[in-house]
Amino acid sequence: MASQTAIILAAGQGKRMKSALPKVLHPIAGRPLLHYPVRAALDAGCDDVVVVIGHGRDLAHQYLQNAFDARVRTVVQETQRGTGDAARVGVAALERADDRPVVVFYGDVPLIEAADLRLVLEHKKASNAPLAIATCMVADPTGYGRVIRDERRKVVAIREQRDLENEDQRAIREINPGIYVAEESWLRTILGELEPKNAQGELYLTDIVEHTTHRGAHVTAIDARESVLFGVNDRVQLFEAEKRMHRRIRAKHQRNGVTVRGGALIDDSVEIEIDVHVDTNAVLRGATRIAAGVHVGVGAVLVDVVVGAGTVIKPYSVLEKSRVGERAHIGPFAHIRPDSTLGDEVHVGNFVETKKTQMDKGAKANHLAYLGDGVIGERANIGAGTIFCNYDGVQKHTTTIGKDAFIGSDSQLVAPVTVGEGAYVATGTTVTTDVPKDALAIGRAKQQNKDGYAPKLKASMRARAK
Repeated sequence: MASQTAIILAAGQGKRMKSALPKVLHPIAGRPLLHYPVRAALDAGCDDVVVVIGHGRDLAHQYLQNAFDARVRTVVQETQRGTGDAARVGVAALERADDRPVVVFYGDVPLIEAADLRLVLEHKKASNAPLAIATCMVADPTGYGRVIRDERRKVVAIREQRDLENEDQRAIREINPGIYVAEESWLRTILGELEPKNAQGELYLTDIVEHTTHRGAHVTAIDARESVLFGVNDRVQLFEAEKRMHRRIRAKHQRNGVTVRGGALIDDSVEIEIDVHVDTNAVLRGATRIAAGVHVGVGAVLVDVVVGAGTVIKPYSVLEKSRVGERAHIGPFAHIRPDSTLGDEVHVGNFVETKKTQMDKGAKANHLAYLGDGVIGERANIGAGTIFCNYDGVQKHTTTIGKDAFIGSDSQLVAPVTVGEGAYVATGTTVTTDVPKDALAIGRAKQQNKDGYAPKLKASMRARAK
């Protein structure tokens, strides 16, 4: 039997997002916003996590299965009749275990953490009350449900903004963050009593507080952090939530021994070891993994990249779905496109582009080159202006450069072609056939000088220009 359960309500359409994508799947710091509440529940020790889905159910179900496997179950609220009905759907999916604590909360609050849930779960356990809730004091309660207390300061109800009855209730600054804990049997009972007695004609989950007090039972409340309140209903709030999430992520890495300068954006999924420097406005996304001692320069963008220890990514370089070894130097203004593998001590300089290319240890391409579909051996040197002509209009072909080979500037290598180990390709050569080991390849036209001809040429051009 599960020790404690979480029911996460994520069935709403999110009309204010104005999107075909379900609200809870909009990304925040590299993950759908629903990911964070689910992770919080698992981290809080909930070994049965049920997510109530509705709008966009197939997409939501697929994501949760891919991200969390069998640790998370989904159930469908066929018709969105309010949060109370959604909670009913979640409870109906549980195997009966009357004394099991169940925490119910919302799937559009990405800033919630395990500690926030544990706080209410532990408060419920320590009390004799059948229902525990979180509350929060705020300066401006506009838009939030108010916590109504009686003359003895006991919680008796929660009123949504649109259902507030008078100015005294509107002035209340204690609001409802939306975290509820009750034993399963009690939750089943009071959810079964809910009726749509509100301006929206819906079943409100908040009404379980009043139903509990009407039965003469006590509702216990505990103060929560204000950040758990922050729900996402439109793209303005999505933007603000992501800003807060990025601040949290930066702080986590900084506490773990990483220097992160202002404006850097790091996805939640990124892993960074100690003594890494992430400079201003760098962006690290996806499955990026950065080993110790790496320096990521100003404005660099890394997406799904593995970087070895001691490597320097210079400013404004873009790296995607690739691997970089140790002590390499990349950039500035380099573009490492998908499926590139750059070995230890490789140098890829300014305005060099790689795509599906392997560069072995110590290989260099320091200036202005396109290296697509290539295999470049150890210590090979690729001169400025070199192009791997990899596409014939139908298929891609491979250029292979042997170790210690030298490719002179402004060379074109028409794939498929191989330059052997230790070979030398002279500047300005177009290579269309294989170059043997230790050979010199020269493919340029013979130069001719015509003495005294320049003034005649200039005069002729001026005449044509009139």
